[in-house]
Amino acid sequence: MNISVELTFSPLQDDFESHIIDFIKSLRASGLTILENPLSTQVFGEFSQVMKVLNKEIEKAFELMDKGLLYMKIVKSDRSEYEPHF
Repeated sequence: MNISVELTFSPLQDDFESHIIDFIKSLRASGLTILENPLSTQVFGEFSQVMKVLNKEIEKAFELMDKGLLYMKIVKSDRSEYEPHF
């Protein structure tokens, strides 16, 4: 089963930028389909593989910071080819 995940990662500390950059670079290196925009990062792929990567990378990112917040939305379908029709 394929899924699409939208992540918004917000370290709640002053030195946040490097944490976000490292997190996104790790996702890029995972081999999954990744789309980025200024407000979120989207990850697409097979459920178990996406969740395995996210579990590892979220835990690693949280260990490297004092406080952080991660919003995650999961859709049961691959929306990587979505194009708005307006």
